[in-house]
Amino acid sequence: MKVLLIDVNCKNSSTGKIVYNLYSYLGQNGNEAAVCYGRGDLVEEKNIYKFGLDWETKLHALLTRITGYTGCFSVLSTKRLIAYIDSFKPDIVHIHELHAYFVNIKPLLEHLKAKQIKTVVTLHCEFAYTGKCGHSMDCTQWQTECRDCPNLREYVKTLWFDRTNHMFRQKKSGFDAIEELVVTAPSDWLASRAKLSFFKNRHILTVHNGVDTDVFCPCDANELRTQYDIKDGQKVILALAPNVLSHEKGGDCVLSLAEHPLCKDMLFILVGADKIPDSKPQNVIIEGRKSDPNLLAKYYSLADAFVICSTKENFPTTCLEAQCCGTPVYGFDTGGTLETSLVGKANFTKYGDIDSLAKLLSKCPAKCEETSGEIAGKASQKFGKTAMCEQYIAIYNILMWKE
Repeated sequence: MKVLLIDVNCKNSSTGKIVYNLYSYLGQNGNEAAVCYGRGDLVEEKNIYKFGLDWETKLHALLTRITGYTGCFSVLSTKRLIAYIDSFKPDIVHIHELHAYFVNIKPLLEHLKAKQIKTVVTLHCEFAYTGKCGHSMDCTQWQTECRDCPNLREYVKTLWFDRTNHMFRQKKSGFDAIEELVVTAPSDWLASRAKLSFFKNRHILTVHNGVDTDVFCPCDANELRTQYDIKDGQKVILALAPNVLSHEKGGDCVLSLAEHPLCKDMLFILVGADKIPDSKPQNVIIEGRKSDPNLLAKYYSLADAFVICSTKENFPTTCLEAQCCGTPVYGFDTGGTLETSLVGKANFTKYGDIDSLAKLLSKCPAKCEETSGEIAGKASQKFGKTAMCEQYIAIYNILMWKE
């Protein structure tokens, strides 16, 4: 079986790690896999191809802001992708993310239809079935047909023109034309929303994300403890995300937590900032983006608790990585975040309830080897990459048997 995986990234970011883990597992189990990705560092491994041209990606982002259209300004990059599909001749194409200005959606979907390639689409956000939004927030127009978008300035960002109706129709017609299509979502929450979209007549399945537990496991974090001069007995709270200080990722709420009277003696470490601010609370350390997974595992292992305060998430991989490193997760119950928790609602509050979240963190026990090992063991069994990969292979096999 030959499977071609398409994503924004490869090896980096949450979806890039998922794609690489799936690529590796397929190859290790007698299948042939390839990854085509649009952005990020060059990965020089067999059948991994960066088709995206960086200059065209920047132009695409600029033109999206000016015109309101997206998924239609990467002409050369998309031709490179289609040429690779034709040369690799996959039995199945597995699409992950299509946003981020790196691919033209219409010609890609038309090519999959023309070549009658069996297709799996994994929804890591809502972009595939909306006019442009990764998270539709309170808007429900996508359930019928997007128009008059209330979130034009949100990602995928445009400055003036509303083209969401055009792009919604383009996606709907493109996906509708593919005869053999399976849709998956990492959370039941997102799967339930997909069943209200134009995918509602397709097979929609939940496949939880999985992480590499050979990397994300309890490890020695003494180097970081020394680097930050952490006092004995001081509780460490970690927040980690791309653009961690943004409102969408809950950076404002985490900083408010740090200033809460119940949390003033805790040390908050925020990793993933695009820009380090000039001022911050005294008990806060802010770091830029880190891509080395082994270093990230040390940050998770250092913390007594991992906190996530995003406005919306699907099934955040950071929560899985933290628990596989033995660190409990606390946060706001938004989107599919709660589904990542090993303890259900016990460590979660409603969105924006800083007081309640501060109380939960104040009761969080200091990490010890025994409890850390117990959390990691349960998490690795539930969220390890093997379970995810096996479920995807089962889906691929079902598609192949339908011939």
